[in-house]
Amino acid sequence: MSGATAAQSPHLPGKGEPAITAPTQRSGGIRPTEQAAIRLVSAELWFALDPARRTLTARARLGVRAAATVPRLLLDLDSNYTVRSVTVDGRALPATSVQRPDGQLALAVPLAKGAVAAVDIAYDGTPHVAVNAPWDDGIVWSTTSDGRPWIATTTEGYGCDLLWPCLDFPEGEPGEALLHITAPRGLKAPSNGRLLGVDPLPDGRSVWHWRARQPNTYAIAINLGPYEVIEGRYRSRYGNEIPLAYWYLPGEETQARALFAEFAPTLDFFETVIGPYPFGDEKLGVVETPHKGMEHQTINAYGNGYAKAPEGFDWLFHHEFSHEWFGNQLTAANWDDYWLHEGFGSYMQPLYGRWREGEARYAVMLEAQRNQIANRAPVVRDRVLTEEEVYEPTQGGAGTDIYYKGSWTLHTLRWLIGDAAFYESVRRLVYGRPDPRPGNFRPRFGSTRDFEAIVARVTGKDFRWFFDTYLRDRALPELLATRDRGVLRLVWKTEQPRIFAMPVEVQVGEDLRRVAVPGGVRVPAGAHVTIDPAARVLRRSVAVEEYQAWRARSTTLK
Repeated sequence: MSGATAAQSPHLPGKGEPAITAPTQRSGGIRPTEQAAIRLVSAELWFALDPARRTLTARARLGVRAAATVPRLLLDLDSNYTVRSVTVDGRALPATSVQRPDGQLALAVPLAKGAVAAVDIAYDGTPHVAVNAPWDDGIVWSTTSDGRPWIATTTEGYGCDLLWPCLDFPEGEPGEALLHITAPRGLKAPSNGRLLGVDPLPDGRSVWHWRARQPNTYAIAINLGPYEVIEGRYRSRYGNEIPLAYWYLPGEETQARALFAEFAPTLDFFETVIGPYPFGDEKLGVVETPHKGMEHQTINAYGNGYAKAPEGFDWLFHHEFSHEWFGNQLTAANWDDYWLHEGFGSYMQPLYGRWREGEARYAVMLEAQRNQIANRAPVVRDRVLTEEEVYEPTQGGAGTDIYYKGSWTLHTLRWLIGDAAFYESVRRLVYGRPDPRPGNFRPRFGSTRDFEAIVARVTGKDFRWFFDTYLRDRALPELLATRDRGVLRLVWKTEQPRIFAMPVEVQVGEDLRRVAVPGGVRVPAGAHVTIDPAARVLRRSVAVEEYQAWRARSTTLK
């Protein structure tokens, strides 16, 4: 009897199961020439998860365009899935034309330059279970306190191929995504974009239909749970109305409404400081998840337990929402430019503190970030990298410096070029123009070099020395101070020999002066030196005779 019972109770995959191979775990990096030549015009995806067996049955209909002639179509798809059938332009491909190299799907379908093909792929299998989402990706099988299924997916680090046959690199975004997600009885399936409708099935399940405009590859997400929803509409300062929605677990209405109350002021902050919400024609959507969070376009995952930061707002909601501008509207063209997502996203929190409470709050929040700068590796290396080569210090990556050093780089740039030039540069980077108005924005791809060029165009000056020092050097510059016949001599020491034209503020009596130090500068004896633009708020101007001791215990980032 026990043997028969065991045979009827298949093993359910746990964390890290089934294992994935290195090609599936890798996202981004250098791609085969034939894959780099194809684009996804559209992706229509059907997902049906079975919580009892922890399996996925799915279908993908991809519109593929060739930018150059290719001998075959090469897509990324986890090898844990079995491909059941493939049709191209309505004709079934024979099995001999379908190959599964490790972590990929190769179709013997040549395309001439400019040609478009409609590819239908039916597949099923056991999706990889995340070990520690969202840092280790996959599916999260969880249950609510009363035992009902609560399920979510994350794919940022390992890539979209954990869920669907895709082009697993930042520029692999489909022009449009149509999602059809089957929800088990009693569950809802909030997802990306605009809800087109919900179709009930005879067995009590339901199919949720969504349409999203050019979603980030890792933004496409499945969420299933016995959700309740709070909805509203926000009239933007630009005149358009934006749908708001928060899906949360039953029994949490009080906390859920408190979080929902943050949506409007946070949205107003971003529209005031950066510009129009890029997806106002779809929604501002948030869903409670059994993992911490993730910037899934228009359906940001939230699992912060309604914990407000000392500053009085929910930092996780704010950070993930910032990615609607920096990550979803603006997507890094290469993972080497990942700091454009996380550095900007992190800098928005101190700016929000400043918007709410003033300069003192801004300075305190920046100080907390500065204390976490590690300087283990350059933030930007000017080569094609995988996501893990950027995010993981064990693989030579800058790790959390893409957040905190990225944030301080932006803080410093704003101090250096002034608010007007800084915000115009940011808007040009995000929207492609300095005066955006609400509309159906096309998400953009951007790089560090793009941002440098924009700053140069807006300011009329070349700031390569700035970006090279703060992003391409491992270590931060040091300000060396020596006495020379009664005067103070200041010189910047950089990791690489180069001109570093960062000015320094010196205080002589009541007079605060900004002086250039590219090759050293002499200032009067008794001057107080400010190497941190936030120091005026923190009252930390340093007398000359105290300088060396202070520098020894401080991280210097101008």
